[in-house]
Amino acid sequence: MTWVIVALCGFILLATLLPLAKHPHWSVRAMEFPRLQLVVITAFTLLLSIFYLNLQSVAALAVISLLACLSFQLWWILPYTPLWPVEVKKATTNTHTISLITANVLQTNRQFNLLLEQVRVHQPDILVTLESDEIWEQQLDSLLDILPYSVKCPQSNLYGMHVYSRYPLDEAKCEYIVEEGVPSIHAKLKIAPHIMIQAHFLHPAPPSPTENETAIERDAELVVVAKRVINEPLPTIVTGDLNDVAWSPTTRLFRKISGLLDPRVGRGMFNTFHAQYPFARWPLDHLFSSHHFTVIDIKRLDNIGSDHFALYAKLAYQPIKNEDEAGLELKKKDIHRSKEIIENAVAKPNCKL
Repeated sequence: MTWVIVALCGFILLATLLPLAKHPHWSVRAMEFPRLQLVVITAFTLLLSIFYLNLQSVAALAVISLLACLSFQLWWILPYTPLWPVEVKKATTNTHTISLITANVLQTNRQFNLLLEQVRVHQPDILVTLESDEIWEQQLDSLLDILPYSVKCPQSNLYGMHVYSRYPLDEAKCEYIVEEGVPSIHAKLKIAPHIMIQAHFLHPAPPSPTENETAIERDAELVVVAKRVINEPLPTIVTGDLNDVAWSPTTRLFRKISGLLDPRVGRGMFNTFHAQYPFARWPLDHLFSSHHFTVIDIKRLDNIGSDHFALYAKLAYQPIKNEDEAGLELKKKDIHRSKEIIENAVAKPNCKL
């Protein structure tokens, strides 16, 4: 049992310390994802250590190390639990609202009706689909009776994207900000005669052994969009599969630069991936909003046959109620980090920056 505990301690220390290197390689960034799982493993190992090790010996150092690792991991994930104060207030009006479903459909998934039925039930104002190809587009077009406006970017490379809307989409465009073949969609929506909002729909490529070797491209796209948002005078919403977890340094940097708020803070993680593995899930599908909005509802929907669950959210336009809210503080080191990310991307031949 001692050797089991030693092995677990070694793994926990490595998994905890590796992300501190801030290296963009996927093997380093991957350790930012399973912080909840590491909390469970660390707590279990801590209990084993207390019961089986002689705490009057050098083994006490193992317990201290485990407590430090546990505290460190909890620091990242506690904001995404009900133990934390909410960052976006609960709505007290529903005069002007906007509801969205964000769904990574999994390109090879052919259980179309599962998503289509959810859309019919929840009646969102906006449907965003990711990994949707031309076959998916044919099925999604059946929703044009309730979502008559659309921007379509079908692709067969796992990065197709579609937006269907109840509201007209002004200045709508499909952009390839960082990489060819990896689109994002940007549009303005008039949700009331006097209320125009800006929406950004994203799906950057992940750092992984089968895609980009590093997180440089993904990080650069998030920084570029964040800088656009900070100069945007309109109420703003950003949603999509960011291929990054809510608590990662990159997503936190995105929130700091953009000034956007996360309605999940203080409410829950809403882990949307992986749908088939309950013990290996984390929040990859995101929704961020400017201070103009409050929360009516946010929830993870039922299985749609994909490796992702869809995310549903309904927000109220309530800027007076929400204007005193504050997100994460932007510091000089964050500005330096954002410049470094862009410089790394510019240096890569496959990047368009």
